[in-house]
Amino acid sequence: MSKPRATWNEKLRSSKAPEVKRLHRAFGGMPEGSRMLIASPIILDESVRMICPGQTMTVKCLRDHLANRYLADHACPVTTGIFLRIVAEAAWERYLAGESIESITPFWRVVEPDSLLARKLACGREFIVQQRLAESQLLMGKTRT
Repeated sequence: MSKPRATWNEKLRSSKAPEVKRLHRAFGGMPEGSRMLIASPIILDESVRMICPGQTMTVKCLRDHLANRYLADHACPVTTGIFLRIVAEAAWERYLAGESIESITPFWRVVEPDSLLARKLACGREFIVQQRLAESQLLMGKTRT
């Protein structure tokens, strides 16, 4: 009998510590000898939570921020994408379980609605678009008063 598949939140919580590795060959546009951060879902979750409502950040900018934070030259684009999906799906699970939109990780601030990642997410592209719109309208309402 096979073991039940881990939930996204279990994957988020069971993540390993971040690690910086020296590249022995060029990879993903990063030159040989570079110090590359392999982050973790928890680290990404914390970083995404720090983005202010109504603001967005590209995945590339998030990777640069993480690399700087961990004294690396780059952050791995492959694992960052995988871990960002874990963060987004775990937040969606919590939302479906009844947590408020304000309490879940605001992954829509990093995941572009037209990205490949957005098309893979259980929430669907439209949820990301709706959340971005809701936050921008909320900010516009605050600046008018």
